[in-house]
Amino acid sequence: MISVVGVGELMVSSDRQETLITYALGSCLGVAVYDPVMHVGGLLHVMLPLSKADPEKAKRRPGMYIDSGFELLLNQMVDAGARSGNFIISVAGGASMRPEGGDDYFKIGKRNFITFRKLMWKNNFMISHQDVGGSRSRTMSVRIADGLVEVNKKPIAEPVASPDGSRLYGSSLFG
Repeated sequence: MISVVGVGELMVSSDRQETLITYALGSCLGVAVYDPVMHVGGLLHVMLPLSKADPEKAKRRPGMYIDSGFELLLNQMVDAGARSGNFIISVAGGASMRPEGGDDYFKIGKRNFITFRKLMWKNNFMISHQDVGGSRSRTMSVRIADGLVEVNKKPIAEPVASPDGSRLYGSSLFG
């Protein structure tokens, strides 16, 4: 079973038949946490670094922000039976999604990752795996059965040359 984690949302599971997946990690960060002993995993899709930017919105949607979302993810993992000493933490996203040749004035992707690293350090956690930066959106998934985290940076539609030399678009997911 595949469960989709939306933007600004998080999900925790101990169902070994489940895979959690999130799409469109541009400047956003995807954070996967897995306990290999208890087989509990979680996935968070955050948009912005700090909840103090909009405390009221953070109360309604804590998963939108790294600080409040990561705290909630860890709490839900422990509530589901995970032990923080077992956590394997992976992160993806944090890209610069600026227009071609444009300036990334706000540097949201970079700020998201810096905030996440500081939060990890402050709480004595280590990042086990990361795929951050660049200029491509990503899809991230975590399989609850074994904790496999997959990150895909391929676009859904890539140019494919036709026999006559013209360019067509085909799906990179099904071919």
